[in-house]
Amino acid sequence: MPPHNVDRDRSGSSKPGKPPQQPQRSGMFGWLLALVIGALALLAIQAGAPRPQTMTWSEFVARYHDGSVEQGSIEYHAAREEVQAVVREMGRPVRVRVSIQGQTETYIPELKALTGGDYKTVSPSPFWQFIFSPYIVTLVVLLVIWLLLLRGLRSMSAGSGMLGAFGKSRHRILAKASTGVTFKDVAGVEEAKEELVEIVEFLKNPKKFTRLGGRIPRGVLLAGPPGCGKTLLAKAIAGEADVPFFSISGSDFVEMFVGVGASRVRDLFKQAKENAP
Repeated sequence: MPPHNVDRDRSGSSKPGKPPQQPQRSGMFGWLLALVIGALALLAIQAGAPRPQTMTWSEFVARYHDGSVEQGSIEYHAAREEVQAVVREMGRPVRVRVSIQGQTETYIPELKALTGGDYKTVSPSPFWQFIFSPYIVTLVVLLVIWLLLLRGLRSMSAGSGMLGAFGKSRHRILAKASTGVTFKDVAGVEEAKEELVEIVEFLKNPKKFTRLGGRIPRGVLLAGPPGCGKTLLAKAIAGEADVPFFSISGSDFVEMFVGVGASRVRDLFKQAKENAP
């Protein structure tokens, strides 16, 4: 994307316009926050819910005979092939489970004989039991959060939002004839001006030099203390050659994240090639 919008007034000059306003995404982040809170609450409920203690069949029979098993609390869960009941442990009720997987033909008749048929058979649909499993619910919530994050990052990148423009160059561009600076406006650096006149000739008429085997310079490094006229001289070159002028500070390439500076350098040269005469 271009770093800034360029608006033209009636006189033909260019001036940087205001960057487009980004759409509000507070609604999406509100839903995302609600889903995160819901997932954390679900995990907290799962972690805090008491789980039945495991007990062997012989222990369960002994507890039933001594009257520790509460009447009407015995359940046979057909889907999991286990028996659950509430047992009094030191005066407090404790839910226990007895696994009879693979041995239902043996233990179900014994359960009927033991309780006289006073138990409840729980037969939930395996499909709905799978769908509403706590692990599946948590996985679905996390998947929705991930999809919302991915969608938000893509929209930011497409709309040149915070993350989309993070690796873009922050240069400023002045259109042709908008610098208003020529070599006549630069004084005190006559030697540098004489050398740069050749560069302007290269930019204006490159075939004149390439026909004789000359190679167009890839660039010119202007060195000197602050305030000596380096930027003004560069603007004068662009003004004399009637080409766009790009301006960027060296500090814009420095970032705490690895690779961002190199990405901005590549983007700067890409924009310069696209605007080359």
